[in-house]
Amino acid sequence: MASNMDSAILRFRIMAWIAGIMSLLLWFVYMPVKYLFDDPDLLSKITWIPMFHGMPIYPLYVLAAIQFSFKARYSLPKMVGLILAGTLPVASLVAEHRVVRRYR
Repeated sequence: MASNMDSAILRFRIMAWIAGIMSLLLWFVYMPVKYLFDDPDLLSKITWIPMFHGMPIYPLYVLAAIQFSFKARYSLPKMVGLILAGTLPVASLVAEHRVVRRYR
């Protein structure tokens, strides 16, 4: 049976990957289409990206990061850094890699 720490790491890893991929889609697909291209038809097809990233994905990532931070006994600044990693493309993936390297 997995320990509480293993479960927290797994939840954080899953959410870090999902949030990272959604952040990449947001920054490198949705934003260029919205601000650089004049194609309302294409924009209407990808409006799900910011809604999906903003409502269920990022809040779940934040909860997973907070839970893991408490289990790992992170300081408040380190916890905030882990949470903010979900706001930049690739940063959540880097954070996930560092967590796995340290705790596995």
